[in-house]
Amino acid sequence: MHVEHLLGDESLGLRLLWADSTLLRREISGVTVTDLADPSRFVRPGEAVLSGLVWWRRDDGAQRAERFVAALRDAGAAVLLAGEETHGTVPADLVAACERHRMPLAAVPAPVLFRAITDTVYLRRWGELSRHHALPEQIRGGLSRLLARDAGPDALLAAAFAHLDRATAYVLTPSGRTVAATEDAPAIPAEEAAALVGTDAVPVDAEAVSPYEHWHLYLPDPAAVPPRMLHDVAAVLGRSQESAARRRAADHQAADELGALLAAPDTEPAAIGAALRACGLPPTGRYRVLVAEARQEGHAEAALTEATAHTTGPSAVGRLPDGAAFALVPADSATDLARTWALVTARAPEVTVHAGAGTEPAPAPAAPLRRGRQTRGDGDETPPTATSPHGTSPRTTAADRPEAEPPDTGARGLSGALAEARWALASVRATSPGVSAVADSTALDSLGALLTGIPAEVRALFSRTVLGPLLRPRTASTAALLETLETFLAHDGSWARTADALHLHVNTVHYRVGRIERLTGRDLSRLSDRLDLWAALLCRPDHGTGTTP
Repeated sequence: MHVEHLLGDESLGLRLLWADSTLLRREISGVTVTDLADPSRFVRPGEAVLSGLVWWRRDDGAQRAERFVAALRDAGAAVLLAGEETHGTVPADLVAACERHRMPLAAVPAPVLFRAITDTVYLRRWGELSRHHALPEQIRGGLSRLLARDAGPDALLAAAFAHLDRATAYVLTPSGRTVAATEDAPAIPAEEAAALVGTDAVPVDAEAVSPYEHWHLYLPDPAAVPPRMLHDVAAVLGRSQESAARRRAADHQAADELGALLAAPDTEPAAIGAALRACGLPPTGRYRVLVAEARQEGHAEAALTEATAHTTGPSAVGRLPDGAAFALVPADSATDLARTWALVTARAPEVTVHAGAGTEPAPAPAAPLRRGRQTRGDGDETPPTATSPHGTSPRTTAADRPEAEPPDTGARGLSGALAEARWALASVRATSPGVSAVADSTALDSLGALLTGIPAEVRALFSRTVLGPLLRPRTASTAALLETLETFLAHDGSWARTADALHLHVNTVHYRVGRIERLTGRDLSRLSDRLDLWAALLCRPDHGTGTTP
């Protein structure tokens, strides 16, 4: 199907605004709908791009139009179809930009639905491909209509195999997540499904999809379906996944705005609540915050997207202002985060992706109302008066009631959970370099664990500052003093047990500890100085990642 064929369909009423004859002969490979200011990531070569022009503004319209059309040109789009409903007409800035970049442009009248254009393109393409596919004509037509309506993979699987008896099919991801399945298909555990993806499943070809999320079509009995039909269904699923990825980009934009609010100091709770609702999340309830980083662009966000899809309940994935990927999931999500992360990142073992998790604290229980006995003027006690269903006496005044604790705001809870997740991310980077791993803030249960979340440069500086001469220069004498210090602290300051462990006389231990005190300026009989030296030992660059020096 060429651009001129689409424009020639009188039922659509498209109006050509700019193009030359050679550009009208461009072949259309598909359709994408976008209102992103920069659509380049989600447009494939040869696609017709439908846009409602929500991204265009009058004050800087020329610059926005230039950026948008340049992105379409670089992505290899076939034609831009601009809706007139938002602004009443297609802006002249956009027409000029399309002419500069030689991008065919047509106006879509306000009454014309974008879905009608999508239907037209896909129905025409299915007709052109009908000679080469094994799916029956009526099944192909039904699938194309489902695609045009953005139907999910469950509906596509049901329609694709409805004419076959007892055909069981699954759509799986490399981490073993079941995206869709035919009716009555038994559940497959994630570990088992992940193994099936690598051996018996048909890959679904979809562009602009990360390796963690690529769908695979699996049939326990592949002989029940002709191979050509299996690959045809996989091609349909590929279009569905590409469409889902483009829709998710808008969700990520809303999550980016939420991330900016969480990272900012003193954000109003009302703004946090509105941002949660914009992400499809309820403003009440507890959340778990995940933060992830990877050296390779896009991998952290993609891995989080797949990992959160394993959880129950709604979720949001986006980027923080510093570029780190983050996600919000319900605190009670039924998933083993470490197990899920291992399954997800195993798909790209050459890429190291670290993640940290923090959880909003549970709300403190409400303080019980103080209900003492009342005394009459003559000194006799009377029983408490009856209380209302809300726990206060009908005759008491506001001044008589106990003062309620101010409720904890979601803003403070989420910001705290984000800080915990950042610490956990820094910790796992230090303890598992070069290996994809996830850490939870609940692991913060020791001094050693606490220190792993501090930047390596700061830990090294603290160690040098506190231990001082014990680290420079490194001689046999200073090495013996360091060993003595470690052993002395590890044995709770016991002279006798330190001497036994080092096979020394107690007097020698006293002598060495005295030298350590003189060189460091610390008094090992004081708890605070012992803690400083213990932390300094844990912070040494050559210490490793354990919790004991």
